[in-house]
Amino acid sequence: MFQLRVNEGVELRQFELADAEPCFESVDRNRASLREWLPWVDRTHSPADILDFLRKRAIPQYQARNGPSCGIWVGGQFAGSLGCHPIDWPNRSCALGYWLDERFRGRGLMTGCCAAFTDYLFRELKLHRIAVRCATGNHRSCAIPQRLGFRQEGIELEAEWVGGRWVDLLNWGILEHEWRRSASR
Repeated sequence: MFQLRVNEGVELRQFELADAEPCFESVDRNRASLREWLPWVDRTHSPADILDFLRKRAIPQYQARNGPSCGIWVGGQFAGSLGCHPIDWPNRSCALGYWLDERFRGRGLMTGCCAAFTDYLFRELKLHRIAVRCATGNHRSCAIPQRLGFRQEGIELEAEWVGGRWVDLLNWGILEHEWRRSASR
């Protein structure tokens, strides 16, 4: 099973069925802030909905070698999620998706997790390109790829229906050689 140590006390672990309960508790506790930017939150009403996602998407995606979907664990506590949408192997690319429990925000945790995960995807899986799509108004989420050296590639107008409104999505991307160059500085 995929596991990546980010730093002392912080790890990424491929979701397992047993993670449904702590994941749902975090989603439910953070529902107001998460639903502002993530369309799936309003469709997540119980641990069974998380189990369904794990059984039908996250675990089969990993088993098919199409990329990990991970829980973020800090000192043994569930803190959020980071994963890749299914890898496009012919083009060696994927997009990242992430969210964090409010209790763990504002400490650079997600930036560190995304850096370690991006490094893994480039070094170990030999991907060529990684993308991130964030709602233009979600400044905290957009700050992560910006801090990590991703470039803005464009805006998709009214690209996603979230919380009863259309949101524009800002596209970010980075190539493996750009990542390698920025990591050597």
